[in-house]
Amino acid sequence: MQQIIDRRLAGKNKSIGNRERFLRRYKEQIREAVKRAIDGRGIRDIERGEDIHIPKKDLSEPVFGHGQGGMREVVHPGNQDYIRGDRIERPKGGGAGGSGKGQASDSGEGEDDFVFALSKEEFMQIFFEDLALPHLIRTQLAETPEWKSQRAGFSSDGTPNNLHVVRSMRGAIGRRIAIGAGSRRELRELEEQLLALKRDLKTGDEVGQREIDELEADIIALRARIERIPYLDPIDLRYRSRIRVPVPTSKAVMFCIMDVSGSMDEGRKELSKRFFILLYLFLTRHYEKIELVFIRHHTQAQEVDEENFFHARETGGTVVSSALVLMEEIIRARYNPSEWNIYGAQASDGDNWHHDSGRCRELLGEKLLPLVRYFAYVQVAEEEQNLWEEYTQLLEIHRHFAMRKATSADQIYPVFRDLFKKEGVQAA
Repeated sequence: MQQIIDRRLAGKNKSIGNRERFLRRYKEQIREAVKRAIDGRGIRDIERGEDIHIPKKDLSEPVFGHGQGGMREVVHPGNQDYIRGDRIERPKGGGAGGSGKGQASDSGEGEDDFVFALSKEEFMQIFFEDLALPHLIRTQLAETPEWKSQRAGFSSDGTPNNLHVVRSMRGAIGRRIAIGAGSRRELRELEEQLLALKRDLKTGDEVGQREIDELEADIIALRARIERIPYLDPIDLRYRSRIRVPVPTSKAVMFCIMDVSGSMDEGRKELSKRFFILLYLFLTRHYEKIELVFIRHHTQAQEVDEENFFHARETGGTVVSSALVLMEEIIRARYNPSEWNIYGAQASDGDNWHHDSGRCRELLGEKLLPLVRYFAYVQVAEEEQNLWEEYTQLLEIHRHFAMRKATSADQIYPVFRDLFKKEGVQAA
């Protein structure tokens, strides 16, 4: 019995190329399946994989078939019910089923939808596709740059894995030529003298024979000296050298402002949380170096950490301007607009102390919008409150200011995509 063992290397992801081609080919169906999954998912479960169902009809390939042609009469074996000329009724009740729709039937066959698992990374990639921070530009290079390693010629010391064989051998050949050049020249001269003496040597000439013997001894010593030159010396070794060089980077910060006043019931707070969690996942995924500033406000604004921003239960009246004032103070203290790309996002039900809404418009239009690259306002209530009316006056003046409404959970994602879509890309 002969046993064959396949020792070829095969990685765990040997079919990853086929999978990527499949995802590209059925991109539209997968994107629609991801959107359906988002609608039926809790916000805490958003960052996980998904089982994608694609109808079999969408996977079918066109094929050419050759018909039998002509007039043919065929008697099928086992036929005891029909004769020539009978008309057979079409089966009732979805005999070609397979999708699970319609009424059940006792006839017909079909195939189920094609189902495959979309990994967490693939799911999030499609989820945040075509999104970006609008108008992101490089304001100023960061004072503390990033560092990267790059090649910097060759050095005489290093690790064996960085040894450059060709450069080392080239240096060894040059060293041997340089050191042995004088000795080889002297060797050629002595050999020429030896040939001349042997040619002129007469029989019985002891003096000439003595000179020949001395020359032969010198030639042997000189050849031994040349052979002692090492073929490869440590001084010949050359290693690839790498140095760390600064990479200039731009800096960005996103301000997240959420209203937690008494008029913001649990449903509206949940909508706001959904929007900011989407924003948080998006920013931390695509912009590793971006900083986030979380501000909660009722009558007073407070900068908080991520945990308190999403889970604290403090509430009170409504003075929206306190949050905008705090945002400006933080910008002036920590984020110089000439060095940072600054972005802002605000979520509220729009209900504000009526004497404060005008001040909010002035603060936003005169103080904040000149400092930021983009500012998005999301109202989690249908009724247009006084804050919405004041903010509307800024739309025609400032192109980098946007407003949207979201009154139910299924509107959060479309609104989010509309606010943060890439320039030139139509929102889904």
